[in-house]
Amino acid sequence: MSGRIIDGKAIAASVRADVGAAVKGLPEQPALAVVLVGDDPASQVYVTSKGKATTEAGMRSVEIRLPKETSEADLLIQVEALSLDPAIDGILV
Repeated sequence: MSGRIIDGKAIAASVRADVGAAVKGLPEQPALAVVLVGDDPASQVYVTSKGKATTEAGMRSVEIRLPKETSEADLLIQVEALSLDPAIDGILV
């Protein structure tokens, strides 16, 4: 049995290009909202990465940053508001 080398970067670039082309064909620009609670450095890097990927794919990125003291009830209110917003197509929390 022989192995096969997979070029993950090339595959990812191809997927991003396909998504970007599909987004261009949509009647409206999709938007992804990302809600970050607190100031965890790893979470901040993740949110920044998602925002960059979203923008590169031709979508709109919306970041909502909440203090670490945010209650679950307040977070749910924010998520509900985003869910009801017709300009938002996806939410990451």
